[in-house]
Amino acid sequence: MGKELEYKLLVPDEACLRQLLHDAEIAAMAEGPWREMPMKTTYFDSPDRRFGARHWTLRRRLEDGRSVVCVKTPHAQAHTRGEWQVSAERPDETAVEALLQAGAPRELLLLYGAGDILPVCGAEFVRTCVMLRFSDGSRAELALDRGILFGRTERLPFSELELELYAGEPAQMTALVGALCKRYGLCEQPRSKFARARELK
Repeated sequence: MGKELEYKLLVPDEACLRQLLHDAEIAAMAEGPWREMPMKTTYFDSPDRRFGARHWTLRRRLEDGRSVVCVKTPHAQAHTRGEWQVSAERPDETAVEALLQAGAPRELLLLYGAGDILPVCGAEFVRTCVMLRFSDGSRAELALDRGILFGRTERLPFSELELELYAGEPAQMTALVGALCKRYGLCEQPRSKFARARELK
């Protein structure tokens, strides 16, 4: 772990989600059946928005009952972010130290500061995903997420497709992104769930 290469696409409606679930090209590359799991994410930041201002993300996610703390950082390469995650119940000093041991940048200590990190927004959604293997041997996970982003009082429904490279070169994954956009009229979602949820009241 350390670098995440991912495409995120807006999915306009449930009908399009159903079409994607039965897409023949996806089915031909799938390594197994679709899996469905509930996700609940809480995003953290300081009162002065130290993480958000630097386009970092600090989150705790319940992934089908498993608690994971993750930090993501900007990257110069398009569609790419730094990413490190550890099993932990909350983003406390122990989790921060574990993230540093996993390779997260030392700047995380400065952003974490004196521990004035609080929950600021979140997301609850169902992820339906499948692992794909391309003809060149590369592998990527395709995930369909549908649910809500939330602030303190506001809620915002969303549905999107994420395609993340797990192994190999990105050329065939990128080609699949282009094909799906053309086939279903999808467009890129340039903003993270955190950035969108952080704007909610």
